[in-house]
Amino acid sequence: ESSREFSGSAAWRDSHVLFRGLLATQASELFDAFWKGDREYLPPTAGPQSSLLIPNQTRACRHRLRCLYRDIVTGAAESIELTTPYFVPDSRTQHTLMSAARRGVDVRVLVPRKIDVRLVGWAAHAAYANLLDAGVRIYEYLPRMLHAKTMVVDGNWATLGTANVDYRSFFLNYEVNLITRDPTLCRSLHDQFATDLGEAEQIVTSQWPKRGWREHVSEAIGWWARRWL
Repeated sequence: ESSREFSGSAAWRDSHVLFRGLLATQASELFDAFWKGDREYLPPTAGPQSSLLIPNQTRACRHRLRCLYRDIVTGAAESIELTTPYFVPDSRTQHTLMSAARRGVDVRVLVPRKIDVRLVGWAAHAAYANLLDAGVRIYEYLPRMLHAKTMVVDGNWATLGTANVDYRSFFLNYEVNLITRDPTLCRSLHDQFATDLGEAEQIVTSQWPKRGWREHVSEAIGWWARRWL
């Protein structure tokens, strides 16, 4: 909320986290490695940790965050609360979310209605229909641009970081996410998700197919360009 004090009501709604101790050391090491051109560096860990920093590209896996999202969503038993500003999921990620909803998991996706890249919005809309039909609930945040990138699963696992649920983050960009089971942080992110839903509008499954031909054309253009977004 502090950003609104300086930028007014148009300030973007984002989420950030402060690192201390080992996490701060890991963040510094990842930054130094990236600065030197080593995008596959993975900092060592000291025993079991409730929180870890995970980059997208490592020597073991070039698309580690995508694989991590898939594994965690596949293992979800009760709920998935996903917030992302740029929602252009690849086919496998879509199917993973859809499968979770079909087996009874409460899957809710929160995206912005006001978006700074219109083409991304078109591509996101192109993915809505299949997700809605599978039982995924989609909400659009109304007040301003939503830029938070978080996910809370079953209330006891969460991620927050730079990665969007889109092609660029999963397949091209260098991204770093915090993966945590810290109960205080998980609860905080869950509470923030609930607050944001209070300022969002749910996409109604029965009404979505009735949108006009212009919207269908725009979505087709966005989906065609999805791998570059």
